Amino acid sequence: MAEERQFTGLGVSPGIAIGPVYIRETGGLEVPEMSIRKADVGAEKERLQKAVSLAQRQVRRLQSRTKSMPGRASEELGFLLEAYQQMLKDSRLVRGAAGRIKDERVNAEAAVQREMSEITATFQAMDDTYIAARLEDIREVGNRIIRNLTRKPLPAFSTAAKGSIIMTDQLTPADMAQVDPSLIAGAASELGGAEGHAAIMARALALPMVLGVHGILQGTSPGDTVIIDGSAGRVVINPTGKTLAAYQRRRESHNRETRRLSSLRSQPAMSRDGTGYVLQANVDLPMEMPMVAQAGAEGIGLLRSEFMFMNRTEPPGEDEQYGVFRDIVQAMKGKPVTIRSLDVGADKPAEAVTSDFGDTAASALGLRGIRLALMQTDILETQFRAMLRAAADGPVRILLPMVSTPSEVMKARDLLKKSATRLKRRKIKVPDPLPPLGAMIEVPGAALAADALAQASDFFAIGSNDLTMYTLATDRANEHVAHLFDPLHPAVLRLIQFSTGAALRARIPISICGEMAGDPRYTALLLGLGLRELSMSPAAIPRVKQRIREMDAVAAAARANLIMDQTDAGRIAILLDDFNALA
Repeated sequence: MAEERQFTGLGVSPGIAIGPVYIRETGGLEVPEMSIRKADVGAEKERLQKAVSLAQRQVRRLQSRTKSMPGRASEELGFLLEAYQQMLKDSRLVRGAAGRIKDERVNAEAAVQREMSEITATFQAMDDTYIAARLEDIREVGNRIIRNLTRKPLPAFSTAAKGSIIMTDQLTPADMAQVDPSLIAGAASELGGAEGHAAIMARALALPMVLGVHGILQGTSPGDTVIIDGSAGRVVINPTGKTLAAYQRRRESHNRETRRLSSLRSQPAMSRDGTGYVLQANVDLPMEMPMVAQAGAEGIGLLRSEFMFMNRTEPPGEDEQYGVFRDIVQAMKGKPVTIRSLDVGADKPAEAVTSDFGDTAASALGLRGIRLALMQTDILETQFRAMLRAAADGPVRILLPMVSTPSEVMKARDLLKKSATRLKRRKIKVPDPLPPLGAMIEVPGAALAADALAQASDFFAIGSNDLTMYTLATDRANEHVAHLFDPLHPAVLRLIQFSTGAALRARIPISICGEMAGDPRYTALLLGLGLRELSMSPAAIPRVKQRIREMDAVAAAARANLIMDQTDAGRIAILLDDFNALA
């Protein structure tokens, strides 16, 4: 009997699946590289175009297939496959490959590979999950073109036995489009991250998945029994009878918990003593909208607009941005949508915006967020016009990132008014009054000057991730100092408390939209400090709602007051965890 082996990875889609292994070895792409004659450049560019056209037809077939998938998954993948089509029509990847064939005199496969490598090198040093997920998309499109050129397609999953667990080196969103949930029970791969589209698709399909599991293919044979624990990020190959029985019990328990949390979707986020709260969703990409609806979010508390600016040399125009914003606003059916203006710079470069500023836009303390936007007012005004047009379809708020002074908000407000005037001259409907204009509190200086900032702002949104990073001078991506990143540090909590107090005194709304908002451990503390609106990933909403419905708001405020008297983060953690244990 084979020995039990256990692996730890990144659990990206919760749940437990048990079944036989189905191995999908994609292997590394062997890309032939050869020089071509000048006379052959035209023929080689034609080869490239034929491979691109074939890729477009393949993606169209996948788009047709998605129509039979469950509702959320169908919409999720629909957005993504449409993005693939756009990349295949006109993108840096395709244009760059064609240019290399002409300028470097190389075959089409090598040209695509070189262009992919250059794009990857530009972004790879940036430790940002959003950028990493976009790179996956570029690689997927590029590899599809190369496989068409080399005529080496990947096999489908249709030969897998019912209840199989996919194990592979990497799962792409296109792979996920071929997954039949009635056939495939779960998946694990050696590569991948939580923000990638494959992970988002797995969550939409309710398919347990663990990614980033190194070494799972070595010594594993088709048909081996495997357990996927997508909640804990664990993979067990050839489990013993005792391990198997334990996971079977955990699977049933997880399924019961999932059904219970799902029943909360239509229930209010109200504490036991009748205090109501607002739980909204953070959205990175339009394809996440079905998850927002499924979670029962009361609005979008943070819509990031950066995705439209990535992997392109020119910024998107007003009509393109308006179309995206309009679709999201309409999908929310009257619930509020808070759109954050472009937040690039530092670890989120966008060539279309940052190329003129060099290293100053690469620094976390340099040109980023509203600072960069006020240096590129034409781009900011274009965004404002698109947002104002979308606001005619439903309630919209506009959020400014990286604000540190009231003057930045006032300058942005002047540009918003200017944008509205231009739209009116074009006979385009503009909301009256204009949408609220708010400031993100993610710089310690903004928190300390929150009273003054509140006089210039219509609302606040606390970005707890950056606020903690800047307050403690700690980069979570740096393994040498990551242990110092602590949202319960007294300094961080005092800045949250001060910002909340300033907003309440000015009678403007305030929310929190960092990772603290989506962690039930912090819920009682944040609400005890006076926050009434929390925005988080859609998947986090049910558990935070459950925590609210279990707690007493008066008791939470009393415990928050006790915590704010402490000077030691360890003592704060004990007081918070003890309170949570009492619920």
